[in-house]
Amino acid sequence: MTLCDDIRELTARALWETENLIACIPDSLWEKRYDGLPMWKYVYHMLYSMDRWYINPCDPQYQDPSFHQKGLNDLNLMPKDERISRQEITTYEIAIRRKIESYLEGLEDAALGENPEGCGYSRLKLILGQFRHWHRHMGLIYGFLIQDEKKWPYVLNMCAPYPQTDPPVWYDP
Repeated sequence: MTLCDDIRELTARALWETENLIACIPDSLWEKRYDGLPMWKYVYHMLYSMDRWYINPCDPQYQDPSFHQKGLNDLNLMPKDERISRQEITTYEIAIRRKIESYLEGLEDAALGENPEGCGYSRLKLILGQFRHWHRHMGLIYGFLIQDEKKWPYVLNMCAPYPQTDPPVWYDP
């Protein structure tokens, strides 16, 4: 196993958990506000950061999703009339997953210490930094769901088996 094999494996698990987490959010909570922000904004912030920072935040070819508006990803800005639908989020999550999987397919250990073009961080630092950020926000969303739904979306952790059903999958103690 190489370092990149480990990154691919753990990223695949994290991407499944992300898909499951989003699928576990009931429609009744999609617009519910937590600390003034709707649930969808927490989800979008997490996804937008994954999209920008996992590979290269300085990529001159990067394009925001078609529904993006300035500040929509910023958790310091309260939305006014802006809204992101569940379908837009689902489509965006799938696109991010494919983008990251494609990137990881060709990634080799020797490249982890190198900086992507125009970026001041190494590939490994970007991946680790994004895991830190990504999972901090997943934890917030998990907390909201546990508070309101009184149950916990399934977590794969390091070695739990993938469920045999499609998301949403809840933890069943």
